[in-house]
Amino acid sequence: MATLTLRDVRKSFGPTHVLHGIDLELVDGEMLVIVGASGCGKSTLLRIVAGLETATSGQVIIDEREVTNVDPSERDIAMVFQNYALYPHMSVFDNMAYGLRIRGLSRAEIARRVEEAAGLLGLRELLARKPRQLSGGQRQRVAMGRAIVREPKLFLFDEPLSNLDAKLRVQMRAEIRRLQKRLGVTSLFVTHDQVEAMTLGDRLLVLHQGRPAQLASPMEIFEKPADTYVAGFIGAPSMNLLPAMLVDGGRAARLNVGPVITFADGPRDGAEGRALTIGIRPEHVALGGGGVRARVDIAEPLGSETVVHTDVDGMADQLVLRVAGPPPRAEVLDVTFPAAHLHVFDAGTGIRLEAGRA
Repeated sequence: MATLTLRDVRKSFGPTHVLHGIDLELVDGEMLVIVGASGCGKSTLLRIVAGLETATSGQVIIDEREVTNVDPSERDIAMVFQNYALYPHMSVFDNMAYGLRIRGLSRAEIARRVEEAAGLLGLRELLARKPRQLSGGQRQRVAMGRAIVREPKLFLFDEPLSNLDAKLRVQMRAEIRRLQKRLGVTSLFVTHDQVEAMTLGDRLLVLHQGRPAQLASPMEIFEKPADTYVAGFIGAPSMNLLPAMLVDGGRAARLNVGPVITFADGPRDGAEGRALTIGIRPEHVALGGGGVRARVDIAEPLGSETVVHTDVDGMADQLVLRVAGPPPRAEVLDVTFPAAHLHVFDAGTGIRLEAGRA
């Protein structure tokens, strides 16, 4: 088992700056998920930890040993890729055993490790097959088995579920989390899928344009996003973001769409009229109360609930609701924004404003 420390890791490709000073501490046995939009630098960061990319500056430390300029083969890590990277001419057994043979382990030790990993992953009956005879999920399990047999200090996952269908992704997600907890191996998992991030990580690092936007537990990020980028990125459908201004001595917000809402948790600092962005998740928009009139555009029935996209005068973006049961029959809905569920951000910086603080 191992710890991982990153100190002010930066990466540039010529004049293009990809990573802008990443600091990170992973404790022994932790699963940390790096999540962000395409191009935010998450895979580059993972490759720097793996040694497949060289940091422009900064330090990578595994188990208190600096490995910034150490060859990947000497870092004691195992990586699971998006494309499986299996040898097509080798059997499942040989694919899993290949790295151990390169390291010069005995046949008996190789067989023991492969059999043990195959048992964990339900692959024992597939050991003689070639990759072309396997399903996508089975291939992914072989790739994971190849990583497990090495008994590394650190697991690195680079979007390993991207090529799987939706149902298989859910199954493999649970399988990866179960295995990681059982093995207790410190792990970094990169994904652009915020559902994967929420369900897999002990903590999440949300990257935005090469900078850490927030590092916290999944529920803390969901319940208290640090800024409007995180608020809009984490959660499906995305949080509604409404322009507003500070009124009543900082105790309330006047929304551009009309109503004044008194904050449930106390006032915010700032001058009267300070520009705000008010966030509310679709599931927290309430029907009734006559606060705002929302014209139904599209209703997406999902069985037990419906996602409703609406147009509101004074809002550039649509207001999205998540309501229980079938689609509402009305073409115009009266909606309100309960004060207890509001998120308050500075309109200029996008940074979250807590009660009593600017």
